[in-house]
Amino acid sequence: MLTFLIGLSDFPTFDLIGSRPMGQTDGFIKFNREMPKTRDPKERINDYKEIYPPLNEEHVHQQSARCMDCGVPFCHNGCPLGNNIPDFNDAVYHGKWEDAIRILSETNNFPEFTGRICPAPCEASCVLSINNKPVTIEYIEKAIVETAFANGYLKPQPPKARTGKRVAIVGSGPAGLAAAAQLNKAGHWVTVFERSDRIGGLLRYGIPDFKLEKNVLDRRLRLMEQEGIIFRTNANVGENVSAKFLTEEFDAVVLCGGASAPRDLPIPGRELKGVHYAMEFLTQQNKRVAGDRIFSGDILADNKNVIVIGGGDTGSDCVGTSNRQGAKSVTQIELLAKPPVTRNQETNPWPNWPMVLNTSSSHEEGVQRNWAILTKEFVGDHMNRLTGLKVVDIEWQVGESGKAGFIERAGTERIIPCELALLAIGFTGAERGNVVQELGLELDDRGNIKTTNYLTSVEGVFAAGDIRRGQSLVVWAISEGRETARAVDAYFMGGSQLESKDLSQVRISA
Repeated sequence: MLTFLIGLSDFPTFDLIGSRPMGQTDGFIKFNREMPKTRDPKERINDYKEIYPPLNEEHVHQQSARCMDCGVPFCHNGCPLGNNIPDFNDAVYHGKWEDAIRILSETNNFPEFTGRICPAPCEASCVLSINNKPVTIEYIEKAIVETAFANGYLKPQPPKARTGKRVAIVGSGPAGLAAAAQLNKAGHWVTVFERSDRIGGLLRYGIPDFKLEKNVLDRRLRLMEQEGIIFRTNANVGENVSAKFLTEEFDAVVLCGGASAPRDLPIPGRELKGVHYAMEFLTQQNKRVAGDRIFSGDILADNKNVIVIGGGDTGSDCVGTSNRQGAKSVTQIELLAKPPVTRNQETNPWPNWPMVLNTSSSHEEGVQRNWAILTKEFVGDHMNRLTGLKVVDIEWQVGESGKAGFIERAGTERIIPCELALLAIGFTGAERGNVVQELGLELDDRGNIKTTNYLTSVEGVFAAGDIRRGQSLVVWAISEGRETARAVDAYFMGGSQLESKDLSQVRISA
């Protein structure tokens, strides 16, 4: 058998439209994955500012050198937007920041959002993840857009011509904003209707400022307004704005209401004072940070034993917010068993999403985390105030049918002191209000709005985001908004020039 040793420098990569060497060909060998250091947890829990310090350009340059420009870049498939990751990494490596933001903006309208709050499925699919740590794609994405804003590369780009078509978008979360940006780019007149008093939806009220400061959102909204998009706040479609009015006044309507109906925990004591949905708690604090008054009764963690029920991102946000409000203690409990620290290659192989233990920045600030715990009852005092949670340890088992279930472990039932319980156990779907009934929209078997190529059962009415696909990620909402905009544009024009995620167009290197 003959063995050939080929030096990395002798193994060039090629682009479909030409050929060029990729960045630093041995970067993934020379450099380790390294995220920027965060501010000290003891310092940052005293404010709601972003936890990361200003970007270090040299650090970003080094991290971009780790991109291998793989023969088949699986990061494309992992990213719901189909971002051209190797190309923008290469541009960053060569210091071509204007090229980098151009490449990134072709597929992502809001990299300043995804660069901060996306769980980065692209990184889970990075080929380096097979036996190493992935490229810091999310961090590089944030660096690109922040450098672009700082250097004036991102400017208003209103369409050169208008089609005369008018589109109403209901909901100003990530799906609605993405649809608005794309439809405006295509030359249609776009008006966004938002039921709250500020634009942004989940981005505004669901995500804490220490993860996404709202000046980042406002900066993008100003750009969109300068490009011709109209925003209408305090416009609750189905309530103070008729849905049928929109269908009569506009050529198309896009419903982007999100999946904001929280999942409840209907156990004894649910009515006690001190049991709240996570989003009620988070929304109130975001309003306080913005300087708004709270009219519906303060939900505060100060000097309380806080228990967050649910182990996901929303629960993590509640942990960070509770610590900033001065909680006496913070505990997070999860029904499922504790995930493994490392990926099981047999049952959870690359490039699938790794089902491993996730420790967020909020967890680093202080929390007691417990798994495989069932909450049986909310316990209160004579004044109907929450004083504790009755819980029991459980053991997960796989039955003869192959379905997983659990049994309670004898002798583990106990009461944990608690004056504030936050339910962060997901969402059941959209708060549809009167829109579905008023328009007579058909729903699917999960209660989401049913669509065919994003078009609902009513002519001219489209749906995008969580209201169509169910609870998901911000990056998926942006993707949904973009794809729906393309469908609306084609509905108007018979075809569309708007970009679409098309894996057949993915670059291939050899």
